[in-house]
Amino acid sequence: MPPTMNQLVSVDPTAFRQVMRRFPTGVTLLTVRAGDAIHGMTANSFTSVSLDPVLVLVCIKKNSATHEFVSRAGYFAINILSDAQELVARRFAHQVASPADPFADLAYHAEATGAPILDDCIGFLDCRVVAAHDAGDHTIFVGEAHALGFGASREATPLLWLDGTYESLAR
Repeated sequence: MPPTMNQLVSVDPTAFRQVMRRFPTGVTLLTVRAGDAIHGMTANSFTSVSLDPVLVLVCIKKNSATHEFVSRAGYFAINILSDAQELVARRFAHQVASPADPFADLAYHAEATGAPILDDCIGFLDCRVVAAHDAGDHTIFVGEAHALGFGASREATPLLWLDGTYESLAR
């Protein structure tokens, strides 16, 4: 007999993290412009939601600078990274030292929202926030794409995250 709701217990966050590390995800760079400031964050909690309208979601930790930027700006861009962009992913995940301006040596342009779109990404979605949902220590931001397309690395192999390391998809 299945347990009742009163019999269910919460799971250990460390065990949860260990289980989720075994699920491979793509790696993206979320970017946002708020006034004159631009900001970026490596994100792998990203997925498509709907085709009509075109909606995606990204999960952002509430106590992060990125959360503040996206909340204030009301939009964000998702840049899908190739396996040649691991250093970019590490930089914006704060896994390696970053220059004072982490965008200084990256070629990028703006589309609909003004958020940085990496010229050499695989693809991008430029989104307006249409919903924000409280989810524990994160907020789920739902964005409607107002521009999308491919970068110079359109045919490249995507960068993956698996078991705490960056990986490449063998083809």
